[in-house]
Amino acid sequence: MKKPKKHTLEFDVDYDYDMIGICSPNNDYRIVWSMNELLTIQLEKSAENFVIVNHKGDIKSEHPFYQFSDEENFLEMFFIKNKHEAKYLIPENKQIDYFFFLLHNQLHKIPDLITKLKTIPTIHGAYEFDPTDFASTEFIIFE
Repeated sequence: MKKPKKHTLEFDVDYDYDMIGICSPNNDYRIVWSMNELLTIQLEKSAENFVIVNHKGDIKSEHPFYQFSDEENFLEMFFIKNKHEAKYLIPENKQIDYFFFLLHNQLHKIPDLITKLKTIPTIHGAYEFDPTDFASTEFIIFE
């Protein structure tokens, strides 16, 4: 009997978001309040956690998050805590406390946005990251 052929489906992940890492010892609500004031946005805490699911469909981790939708500019923003219940959103970058994601961003220049974020006294550092640099970003899916 012939051995059946095995086919492997491969696809490239398209990251349609900008990713900023934020270092701060402060609570998320204090940082979000300052960001809302500075950027004139309205990040609001979601009632549910941001869920990371593996290839098998099992939940890897859950993280509190804030979100804002700018319908006029087709822009969505997510502010997500990196470490929650001893699990990381981006385990390759454990020194980052929060991640700020901008989906479909055509409005903000990231270097200018980072410069603005660094003016907030509770933020000690803000850094741009390329999602392709981290394997774990494959599991970050915004719906």
